Amino acid sequence: MAQEATARKILDETAETAVDLPAHGGTPPSFPSYPRPAISNARLGLLMFIAAESMLFAGLIGAFLVFRLGSGIWPPPFQPRLPVIVTGVNTLILLLSGWSARRAVKLLRSGSLSEVSRKLFAAALLGVVFLAVQSYEWIRLVQFGLTLSSGVYGATFYTLIGLHAVHVLGAVIWLAIVVAQTKSGILSPRRRTGVEICVLYWSFVVGLWPVLYGLVYLL
Repeated sequence: MAQEATARKILDETAETAVDLPAHGGTPPSFPSYPRPAISNARLGLLMFIAAESMLFAGLIGAFLVFRLGSGIWPPPFQPRLPVIVTGVNTLILLLSGWSARRAVKLLRSGSLSEVSRKLFAAALLGVVFLAVQSYEWIRLVQFGLTLSSGVYGATFYTLIGLHAVHVLGAVIWLAIVVAQTKSGILSPRRRTGVEICVLYWSFVVGLWPVLYGLVYLL
């Protein structure tokens, strides 16, 4: 008897908590809907990474300004001058690359995948041109005697500009991967997060360069 009473009690409690389902195909019960996050995890992670990179470059720029403003003569005697004009033109090339990448994001939202691929490919190609010109100028500077061991002048130059070049190289490789994914259909107007975060990072790398150019080459 005790077991029957316990079983009957469990059945009663289950019946009280059960969801009443429609018997003849009526409207199913509604479940609570949760709002979508304001920002995706991928974008949030990238923004945190960009914040860390910004602090890194801010520290290096601060160290550069301490040495630069504390020196009476800059560049030091017997050190080669930096190629201001050539690097200025190269800066325009990198800015054009950033514009092309931003344009690709706008085109992706409208559904023009072929044009998106062309814009992203152009952005990556201009990034390669930027790196090629920079590499050529560094080779010339080394031949003229400007190396990492050339004192503070050479060390600060190659640290800041070289670190930025590493970021450009990584971003160009990322752009190339995104171009391939766009052509293969992995990325599309409905699945465009991969394109957007790649272009966001490329915009950070491109936007950082005019600051470095103005400080290192023109100041």
